[in-house]
Amino acid sequence: MLLPLLSRAESSDISTDSAAAKPRHGLVGRVIEYFHQSNKRALTRRPNFTPLGGPFYSSEKGLGLGIVIAGDYSTCPTDSILPASNISFTGSLSTKKYFSAGLEGVHVFPRDTRRIHYNVDFVSFATYFWGIGYKWGNNDANKTKYNLFEITVTGDYEWRLPNNIFVGPMFEVTYTNAHGISDYTPWGDAVLRYCTISAGFLLHSDTRDNLTYPNKGHLLEIMQLFSPHFLGNSDHSFSSTEIGYNIYTPLWKGSVLAARVHGKWTYGNTPWGKLPFLGGNAMRGYYRGRFRDKCETDITVELRQRVYRRSGIAVWGSAGTVYHKFKDLSFKRILPEVGIGYRWEFKKNSNVRFDIGFGKHTSGFTFGLNEAF
Repeated sequence: MLLPLLSRAESSDISTDSAAAKPRHGLVGRVIEYFHQSNKRALTRRPNFTPLGGPFYSSEKGLGLGIVIAGDYSTCPTDSILPASNISFTGSLSTKKYFSAGLEGVHVFPRDTRRIHYNVDFVSFATYFWGIGYKWGNNDANKTKYNLFEITVTGDYEWRLPNNIFVGPMFEVTYTNAHGISDYTPWGDAVLRYCTISAGFLLHSDTRDNLTYPNKGHLLEIMQLFSPHFLGNSDHSFSSTEIGYNIYTPLWKGSVLAARVHGKWTYGNTPWGKLPFLGGNAMRGYYRGRFRDKCETDITVELRQRVYRRSGIAVWGSAGTVYHKFKDLSFKRILPEVGIGYRWEFKKNSNVRFDIGFGKHTSGFTFGLNEAF
């Protein structure tokens, strides 16, 4: 169960918002009232933050405690069709020596003429590496324990063109350090510690009705990054192309059919940590990074259904694979997945989700904020 972290100021806001209702006394009553009001507040220019904390479990991280401080706001509150901006602070600590902290958000300018996306992630934990390529990842004997320390900073600035098309520059800076390796065999001659600096551009076509829980519309994303030597990539020179297409269709009352087709392809001397992989987002049943190679492709279809008040469920099916070249693609290398999840709307158009996915000889449980895609 998720428990809120109430500040004195927030308690005062709740009392004001619910003055017409019968006041609740005691800690339990305040918690109930807090959640009752959390998805009813109107957007303002200042972020309305909602702190949430609670336990989580995943095969990668083990049992842990996480906190999310999520805020939403509007640069023009009187514009009812303007997508809400959002900002989130996250942190977690778990039994598998996992520690993470992050900041992410989207700032939408008035009339949606421009958008800024930003993300800062710090992570340190004990994890596993199977090697590079489908055959390495498909063999349990290749599982090797190591410690990962990684910092990633990404950002982009987009201008809106006609027909809901956005275009602009983007960048990514990553420091990666793999250490405490139990067996170096799957690593081969990979550089274990490196820093990459990448720059490029993105193109979006976005007709979603909101950014955090779309009910209708589509999102087409094309991202091209270059990481040449002259930007400071002394150990590696490579580039990547990533394309994703999401579509959202309401079927009946309270339901949304969401589908995603995604692919990422890298060229040149790509470092192991920048190789495309399965797991973590749409395909939640696979250990994040177990299957990785120069290229990756996946597809997911998910049905989301509001069940009762603020509770809902989601069921999905996925398929994906990794490969070195297109000629390596084959039906026997496709990795299937099915899954089911619970949704709870803690703020308007923002869900806390608990998902469990089942793949080929594997399963995974994840806890997250908003939808997987």
